[in-house]
Amino acid sequence: MAQHLEPLVVRHTHRIPAPAGTPVPAGGQGADAARQFDAALMSAGFKLSAGLLEHLSELPAAAVVETAARTLDTLRAMVGAHVAHNAYFIDFPANVPDTVDFWTRCIAEALADDATRENTIAQLRTGVVDLLTLPTYGNYRHTYAELLAAHDELIAAAGDRLTVLHLGGPLDAEVTALYLALAGSTTPLGEEALADLRTLAAHCVNGPQPEAIPVRENRAVVNLARLDAGADLLLDTATDVLRLACALSDGDVTLAEPTRFRSFSRRVRRTLLTGLDTVIAGSPAKLADVTAHREQFKRLGERLHPHEYPRLPHAADAFAVARGEQAARSFESRVEELLRADDVTGAVRLLASAPGKLFRALDRLLCACRTQAERDTVVSAAERAAPNTAGRVLLSVREHLQNRADDSSRADDGRTHSGNRTDDDRTHSDNRSHTAGTQVSTRRVFATRLGRAWVTGDTRPPLPAAERKHLIDVLDAELRRRLPAPGHLLIDPAVLDVALPLSGKASAAGLGVLPRGSRSPVDGELLRFFVHWKQTSRTTDFDLSALLLDDAYETVTWLSYTQLKEVEGEHSGDITDAPDGASEFINLRLGAARGSYVVPQVNIYSGEGFEQVEESFFGYMLREAEQQGLPFEPRTVRMKSDLRGPGKVALPLAFVRTPDGRWHATWLHLYLQGDPDANRVEGNQVSVATLLRGIVEREYLTVRYLCDLMGAPTTTLWDTTGAAPPPGPVTYIGLERPEGLHPDSVVITPENLRDLIPA
Repeated sequence: MAQHLEPLVVRHTHRIPAPAGTPVPAGGQGADAARQFDAALMSAGFKLSAGLLEHLSELPAAAVVETAARTLDTLRAMVGAHVAHNAYFIDFPANVPDTVDFWTRCIAEALADDATRENTIAQLRTGVVDLLTLPTYGNYRHTYAELLAAHDELIAAAGDRLTVLHLGGPLDAEVTALYLALAGSTTPLGEEALADLRTLAAHCVNGPQPEAIPVRENRAVVNLARLDAGADLLLDTATDVLRLACALSDGDVTLAEPTRFRSFSRRVRRTLLTGLDTVIAGSPAKLADVTAHREQFKRLGERLHPHEYPRLPHAADAFAVARGEQAARSFESRVEELLRADDVTGAVRLLASAPGKLFRALDRLLCACRTQAERDTVVSAAERAAPNTAGRVLLSVREHLQNRADDSSRADDGRTHSGNRTDDDRTHSDNRSHTAGTQVSTRRVFATRLGRAWVTGDTRPPLPAAERKHLIDVLDAELRRRLPAPGHLLIDPAVLDVALPLSGKASAAGLGVLPRGSRSPVDGELLRFFVHWKQTSRTTDFDLSALLLDDAYETVTWLSYTQLKEVEGEHSGDITDAPDGASEFINLRLGAARGSYVVPQVNIYSGEGFEQVEESFFGYMLREAEQQGLPFEPRTVRMKSDLRGPGKVALPLAFVRTPDGRWHATWLHLYLQGDPDANRVEGNQVSVATLLRGIVEREYLTVRYLCDLMGAPTTTLWDTTGAAPPPGPVTYIGLERPEGLHPDSVVITPENLRDLIPA
């Protein structure tokens, strides 16, 4: 019954639920089928664990084959191998022509074509030729089969990616565990995970439920399932009702984008209005929640017809507030009034009843203080509120404070610092450069929860150093108190620089994707970027580019369709139409790279946006020079992430050279607004450099920070390629689950890294 949910389990946990079947004698057909399955997986960069291979070997061959067919489809999609990745230049990366020579050849071919000769001559007379009018430009000149024939087989290398798949429990148990983990997450989920939760909630509505659902949008999709099943709804604010209405209309439960509400049945209307009436009757002050989303409540009221339910007067009051017919002063407006009157003490007294809001306002409150007594009041209120504040808010404020060092300390140590706004909807980084103790420039880099980024000036005064340090100590102590005792802490060193996932919105769905600000080492000679997109209904042209910057974030060069070859590498050629899907590649030799930063980007030149196309994703591969192979080889893919954000320019990640000459990836997950059309790497160099600086030079809270707070009695840094793990239970934190751990071990990998965030 839950068979259709198996791909969700595989994607989120890298476990294959134990297939049902009667064991067969050792060495039977099941063993042969399991080995064939393992070989097929290795071609895509995956491998069965020893325990999973043994389990499959004991099953009938038919059960293994059925499991293999389902799993291979899921895994190939995870890595981007479910589509044919053709390249414009059939020999890529070999024999890529000089850009001007290539354009000249396209013009010559247009002149030789009777259908385009006259138009091409007319353009030449003006001195400007539109490449898109040339018949041999922008469209594949060969089939994918011909591309396959033109390339030698990939030579296996020790550094090729092999993601190990482990044996899970029975399917129903795995589905339930995944549902409980997603629904009870202490941090917001990304778009894909939230959609998966919606599917899981419908299946698990009558089964075990999490003790708490702290994230409101998670609660909305769970409420959707509960409504369909006739179960009691989880509502304690007016906004919970609005989010549920958005879920019913297939809209945005985060409320970041307006939803067009559909017509609801009488049963649904009565249920929503009854829930809203109960919430407001229990606490009339919650009418103030309506003002934050006034327009959406007005539109919802038009669909719910509250006038038809005179016995629900409190629900009617909510829509009267939305229409402006009834006053309901918001909590935020009362705080604003006090701060405008310079009554910091009064604002703190009011905010004390809302610990999360108090912590989000800490920076502003401290900057507004005029006396030491007021500063003491703010700090004391924060100390009292800390135990009642969500863990992710505390971590977000902690990260903010470590990036808000006062001007004198920044000038003294000569470093660049950055800071983070601590609300749920957007984050920012401060970018300050100093020379000889003098502030030269101050910038703030903002990113919405959807990844849209922009830069503005910073006019804030510095925070008082003593209070800042004291608050950091308070937060560290409170977070340390909440963290569980890990016992023997076993850590893969590669995970220490992974940023804490304070929001699932700060990363994209995909394979090998890490939260914004994370750093991961890059080991290999050849770095190859790829983008694939498939348009929905109209001609769409995505352009893959790579910008190279020096230590001062100044442009060194770039690779794109306007510059096909450089010292560093080659571009695979421009594809301008993707009715059946299209791919572009950039091959880059890290050893030859000039400068210190490589920033791949995807520009929308024309057509549909990232959220409108049928499919779009970006990734990178690592290869050794002698490996050869096709332009796209799944087992060399290190990362593949969906491109589903706003804006016209996507910046998935950047590659940074350290002083010792090594390279690491820094995760960005940002989108620039760009121009309506004709976006090119040449036109966004300055904005890309500014954003990159804000992210790269920011101090993120990482796994290392939480590991230090845990204070484990035994901590072991353990390279998974080395010795066997300890024999007893451990708390393991790493990039992948290793084999051989004690079955009672707690395992934290990027797939469930959110479990580290205390409630």
